[in-house]
Amino acid sequence: MRYDLVDLRLFLHVVAEGSITAGAARMHLSLPSASGRVRALEHHCGAELLVRGRRGVRPTPAGAALARHAREVLARAARMESAVASYARPGAAALRLLAGSSATHRLVPEALAGFLAAHPDVDVVAAERRSARIVELLAAGEADLGVVLDEVALSAGVEAEPLGDDSLVVVGQAGGLLHGRAALTFAEVAEHPLVGLGADVPLQRSIEDHLGQHAPAPRYRAVTATIGTVVGLAAAGVGLAVLPRRAVEDDPRLDVCELHEPWATRGMSLCRGATDRAVSPAAEALAESLRAAARPRAS
Repeated sequence: MRYDLVDLRLFLHVVAEGSITAGAARMHLSLPSASGRVRALEHHCGAELLVRGRRGVRPTPAGAALARHAREVLARAARMESAVASYARPGAAALRLLAGSSATHRLVPEALAGFLAAHPDVDVVAAERRSARIVELLAAGEADLGVVLDEVALSAGVEAEPLGDDSLVVVGQAGGLLHGRAALTFAEVAEHPLVGLGADVPLQRSIEDHLGQHAPAPRYRAVTATIGTVVGLAAAGVGLAVLPRRAVEDDPRLDVCELHEPWATRGMSLCRGATDRAVSPAAEALAESLRAAARPRAS
């Protein structure tokens, strides 16, 4: 039996997203084309691979087995491609770096600035993803380095190198509602207008996952796509915000107090992908740039 790598990659995206539509979007395929490929894959395997429902799809036992082996196949294919490309076009393949919202706000830009200046022959493709998705892509050989939350790295059982604190805090306009306050629970925060990130931003999705269905529903005066915009609105007094401490440290426009919730304490880890480039000298140099950017700033 022969399997098409595009079909396997599409199937993994469908399983990860829980939706053929979302999987098709990840592969830049039309829905009819993606659906046809999945049906052809099922016919080829001789078994149902997905349980289809109104809320999406989930893998059957056969589908779960296929997904597990497909990750291994794609990881091996990526390593083969990388090894061959290193002879044909040395140094041409870009390093692929994935990180969550918090890291992409300050850590990644600071690390890339120094790394790219010191390595003019190396290119980097950086993208923002949720930590759980980053771990999957690293295992599938679709990324070389990833910055993820410690708890996700631990639960996924992957090798991870601690990068530093990424705890969440409450921020507001200097001299405003938070003046003199040391800590607030989220319920107390929700009593005031907030500014926050869109529901599709990894950081906001992580916060909402921890809050659950019974958390108080705050009023968001503004919802935006970037941490930088949220910081600016909070500093202007539009509302309070829950953000990583790293994103707001040393900002004189803000008052900062602790978020008194167990899920507010977080850390970041550096993980490597199942690719040859992940252990290359260039990748190690980028990892060192990330470590340097993550070190506490001298006061």
